[in-house]
Amino acid sequence: PPGLGLAKGAGARDEMDDSSKEALMEEAPPRYSESPGRPCIPHELRSLLLLAVLVLVALVVVNVTFLLLGLHLSESHAETVLRMTIHGLDGEGTPQQLAVSKKERTGTFAVRDGPNASATVVYEYSELLVGYRSWRHRACYIARVDKDNIPGLDAVTETFQRRQDEDAGDKAVPLADRSILGTTINILCSAVPVFWV
Repeated sequence: PPGLGLAKGAGARDEMDDSSKEALMEEAPPRYSESPGRPCIPHELRSLLLLAVLVLVALVVVNVTFLLLGLHLSESHAETVLRMTIHGLDGEGTPQQLAVSKKERTGTFAVRDGPNASATVVYEYSELLVGYRSWRHRACYIARVDKDNIPGLDAVTETFQRRQDEDAGDKAVPLADRSILGTTINILCSAVPVFWV
């Protein structure tokens, strides 16, 4: 009968389950060995090592910061030794801006050239030259100076402005060889012709 087949199959399954259970119970569970652990470092020693590492990192950061700061300060002061504003007697007159470069051995002044214009005067002591560039004219003017008798700023400015006004209709020949000029005057006059005074 069909019902017997089902019971027979279920009985076989029970026998197999019982036998596998018995086989598992007879076997001993596997033994696991302990893995070797990290060496035990006392808490005090660990805290001391951590503190030492933090102090070392802080010292390195502070040293690098001071070195970079010192490099920045020395770099910015190496180029311009002195930058100041000079006022006339009793604070009268137009203040003059001055920048002195020890490296280039120059003194650079910003002066007035008329009511609404300015000009730049550069003393190049290494070349014994004085240069003048007005921002309202398309020319530069240079003059040689005697190292024992360097003219003052007012005299130089007046001479250059007078020459500039004379050259308005003049066909003077510009300087062809700019190698005699120092770095500062060369940069100042790079885009315009240069004339001797």
